[in-house]
This record gives sequence, C-alpha cells and structure tokens, in this order.
Amino acid sequence: MDVTIAIDAMGGDHGAHVTVPAATAYLRNNPGDTIVLVGLPDAIAAELNNLKVSSGPNLRIHAASEVVGMDESPQLVLRSKKDSSMRVAINLVKSGEASACVSAGNTGALMATARYVLKMLPGIDRPAIASFLPTAKGQVCMLDLGANVDCNAEHLLQFALMGATLVGAVGHNDNPSVGLLNIGSEDIKGNETVKQAAELLQQSDLNFYGNVEGDDIFKGTTDVVVCDGFVGNVSLKTSEGLAQMMRGFLRKEFGRNLFTKLAGLIAMPVLNAFRQHVDHRRYNGASLLGLKGIVVKSHGSADTFAFLCAIERAAEEARGGMLLHIGEHVEKWHRERQQKAAEAA
Repeated sequence: MDVTIAIDAMGGDHGAHVTVPAATAYLRNNPGDTIVLVGLPDAIAAELNNLKVSSGPNLRIHAASEVVGMDESPQLVLRSKKDSSMRVAINLVKSGEASACVSAGNTGALMATARYVLKMLPGIDRPAIASFLPTAKGQVCMLDLGANVDCNAEHLLQFALMGATLVGAVGHNDNPSVGLLNIGSEDIKGNETVKQAAELLQQSDLNFYGNVEGDDIFKGTTDVVVCDGFVGNVSLKTSEGLAQMMRGFLRKEFGRNLFTKLAGLIAMPVLNAFRQHVDHRRYNGASLLGLKGIVVKSHGSADTFAFLCAIERAAEEARGGMLLHIGEHVEKWHRERQQKAAEAA
C-alpha cells in the first residue's frame, strides 16, 4: 500500500535543513510513496537544489506562508497562524490528500492544532502521546508521555486500547501485553485512579499483564506501558538523562589514559552494538493517538536520520490501518460495556 506523507518542512530547531534531506532519503527507500513538503517554497526549493533533487509527482512542494516558532503559545498559534506549515500539513490529512503528517515543531502547538483541525475519534476523550523505547527484549510502546497531566481510570483504559492497537499496526503483534505503571505489582498498590484503571483493564479483552514498576519498562516485561502524562513525561526525561550520563561516563573513562583507550578500541564492536540499540534517534517519532488522522511528532532537535525514522513511523501507522483498528477496538469496548450494563439492570 502506497502512502502520502505531509511534512511540516519548517518545523523543529533545524527546519528544512533536516526535513528535506530526510524526505528525499525516505523516497529513495520507498519510491512508490509520496512526500508533500509543506512550507516556504523558496526555502524548500533551495534545499532540494543543494541535494540536486527535483520535485515531481512523488515529491511535491505545498506552499505555506507562516512558520510556528518553537516557543510560541499554542493558543496564539491556533488563533493567528492559520497558514502555518504545521497547520497546512495537518489540513492535508483532514482533506484526505495525505495519509499522515510529520512535524518536529512546537509540541503544544502541534497537539492543539491537530486536535482542533482533525477532532477526536468517537469514544476517545483525550489524545495521548505514545512513543517506542528500547528494552532488553526489543522495544516497548509507552503512553501517555505528556499530553494529559491529570487522568481518570477511563482515560487510562482508552490509552491502553490505543497503545495496543498501535503495537498491532506497526509491530505486527496481534495480542500485545499491556502493563499499568504503578509503584508496585500488587493489586493493593497505587492511588485510586490506578486501582480503578486496573479493574477496567481486567474487564477488557486486552492482554492485561497487571501492574508493572519502573524497572519493568526497560526489562521489556510488557509490549505496552500505560500511565498518565505527568508520570510518563518524568519517566521519559529521566531515561534520556540516564542515557546521556552513561554515554558521557563511558567516553570519559575510555579516554582516561593509554590503557583505557586501548581497552576502548578492543571493546569498540560491543560498544557500537550497544550504541545502536539504545540510539534515541532510532525511536524518534511520537504518535498523537486518538485523533481522526495520523500525526507524528518528531523531536525538535532531530537530525536527518532521526527525522527519517519519524517519517517511517508515520508510514507504518498509515499502512497498518491504525485509525480503523483503534475505532473498531474502542467501539467494541463500549458495546460490551453497554451490554453488561443492560444485563446487570
């Protein structure tokens, strides 16, 4: 299945200097797909010229006259920048001209604009930010990573439904296990919201593993880890900080003297394999789930390789029919709940 990806070419810390090379690299690997580069035409054309690449049927430029700054207020962007590259790219998804949108722009503005333009899927109250993280067994899908600071039990159930569907769409796993992030594995642990969410998850048709703790995330205990946005964002930033500390520590220790430099040279194949497995760039691309359209958020500081991974994530979701599956899953859950309520009455 060929897909069309709309790219906010001006978003992020580096704008077209990163997004355009990543788009052309994606097309080299997926010549049947189509990329629409949305933004300032002259800036995009200049980058294509530097790459000695010409626009055509599979690589189109779609003009937008405004750019969203990384520090701009989401409310201000929503009101005043209706022709921004971010909004125009999302509009292409709404109109059906694109299968998905990818942006490295302002997260708050992207979430607000996407929710306003695309609206929510029936049965989903709030969108959630989901991303994949490396584990000892492969990778885990974790959500919410910051869109919703306060959640109730129903919201956490919806996140679980969407996360499991995402893993099924891009990971080809028909029955992913779902863990609920908690301060202990026992049923009596956690606050009331988490306890109620566990009850709802047990009643669902999901493959609910039960409560998981922070160390289970990177052990790969489950395929999906569910939590509210406050906990998820703190966990994500903590893991990123730990990874940076480890890289810095290893670099410092292996460069301490001639002996450690020699040891580092001998260990280089192992270190390279480790670096590749935990390279955050390979996992770039957070999905804004719950919307009536596929939107993937790239890290603002992403380089070309990282942004390419975000484009690939969006294409996988579109090819996997993620939106259709989420709708079916949520509709089935609500139908079963109504049936149980009727039987109890």
